[in-house]
Amino acid sequence: MKFQRQLKYYYLRFIRLRGEPRELALGMALGIFSGMMPILPFQTALAVALAIFFKVSKITAALGTWVSNPFNWYFLYYYSYKLGAFILGTPEKSPVFSSVMTSIRSGEESMVILREILGAGGIFVSTFLLGGLVMGFVVATPSYLLFLYIFKHIRTWRRARKGHRNRRLQEQ
Repeated sequence: MKFQRQLKYYYLRFIRLRGEPRELALGMALGIFSGMMPILPFQTALAVALAIFFKVSKITAALGTWVSNPFNWYFLYYYSYKLGAFILGTPEKSPVFSSVMTSIRSGEESMVILREILGAGGIFVSTFLLGGLVMGFVVATPSYLLFLYIFKHIRTWRRARKGHRNRRLQEQ
């Protein structure tokens, strides 16, 4: 019961977000973009910084980073590296990559994983970041369009509801 109540609370908070649909959707897309980057403890900071730079919703940018969570870190890091390795032409199999993936699987702290990646050198870091950038662009673009539609729909629904409420009050 408590979970359902909390879910309803977050749903209500989401539909009550203020701002233009374009600003809210772009904030969400920037958050999703940042969430795809293999910089785990700094994803939200990057998303909010991008939102400030582009003058869009910082709240939806922070919310968008939730696309990366403990359930999918392994896949995000795995595909970031594989895609980056393909683009840069670096070896797809490496002992450091195996070590990083083992650390993620075993539930290591994000700072430990980040230190492991940074300690592997510039090419390794570049491979992860390039893969994350490409994945971020690929996922953020359609998410912007999806959330633009959602936020426009919410705005229309809220206006219709408000108009209906005002008409009822006038009839009384």
